Amino acid sequence: MVMLRSLVCTVVLSLIASPAVAQTAEAHGSGDSATGPLVVYCLLVVVSSWLGGLLPSLIRLTHTRLQLLISLIGGLMLGVGLLHQLPHAVGVLQDANVPHALDRSLLWMLGGLTMMFFLLRTFHFHQHDTIEPDGVAGCGHQHDHGHDHSHDHGHAHDHDHAAEPLAGRQQIHGASWMGVAFGLSIHTLIDGLALGSHVYADALHHSGYWLPGFGTFLGIVLHKPLDSMSITSLMSAAGWSTRSRMLVNLGYATLCPLGALLFHFGLRSLTGQESLIAGAALAFSAGVFLCISLSDLLPEVEFHSHDRLKLSAALLLGLVMAWGIGFLEPEHVHGPVETHNHQGHSHDDHDHGHDHAH
Repeated sequence: MVMLRSLVCTVVLSLIASPAVAQTAEAHGSGDSATGPLVVYCLLVVVSSWLGGLLPSLIRLTHTRLQLLISLIGGLMLGVGLLHQLPHAVGVLQDANVPHALDRSLLWMLGGLTMMFFLLRTFHFHQHDTIEPDGVAGCGHQHDHGHDHSHDHGHAHDHDHAAEPLAGRQQIHGASWMGVAFGLSIHTLIDGLALGSHVYADALHHSGYWLPGFGTFLGIVLHKPLDSMSITSLMSAAGWSTRSRMLVNLGYATLCPLGALLFHFGLRSLTGQESLIAGAALAFSAGVFLCISLSDLLPEVEFHSHDRLKLSAALLLGLVMAWGIGFLEPEHVHGPVETHNHQGHSHDDHDHGHDHAH
């Protein structure tokens, strides 16, 4: 509950702060109108990530509660990738007069999904279950599950949990936290790319939009504490000091904002190519979000049948949240920019694949 309250407070702060910053920058063009909200988002991501790294030393987050959070955030990221990032990317590429914008967007999305898949396979960093389960220390159900499928998949959590504490500790102590941290660092820099590209793409479409890229921000700010928690939990199990864990946690918390700001200011220096690069990056980010969300959600289908109703409800809530974000957007945010005199189009009027009826 402490984690949920912290995340809710973070999101509320973003809703309060972003309009004022965006209105201050609006008069300076689309690039500057994106800078203010992006800076606010970056600060809140740092806070969220930092708090996530502290949680293992402050509270006991049970296995069931953690899985509910994972299902909620996985559903949100899945919805954001498909309902916001991909259609926004298509709209931006259409603005750049890229032929076959939908096909190009899907190729970039496939590239992002494939790259993240190989990162996960190489570094095995997406382990969010290094915390104590309900009433037992050291659940052995990390998200890599060994991936050799030599164990019985029919256990459905009916096996003896009393035998898990030692096995769980052995898995944690045997894991390389440095490999996990390195993999997560690459992952969070890509998250920064996703955040920067989404904010910039929305600013290109509507300079007065006071929550540009909010869907991507929400997915990142809710997911980042779980990643930080993985690093600090593994470091704690490996015997690292509190000071070392805090320093690594702080460094990790700054990487996503660093990636977002580098992309944002680097893109502004590429005159005439902003729409093309922002659209491609946003479609790539959609693939990353899909891969991350499914890597969280698919194991729940197989390994958590005992909580299927609660986890399914959390997934659906995340999808509804992603869909609801669309009501915060200007009606024409998925279509051509307003300078093209296409105002008045409803949100549903834009068929991004109108020339792709194969």
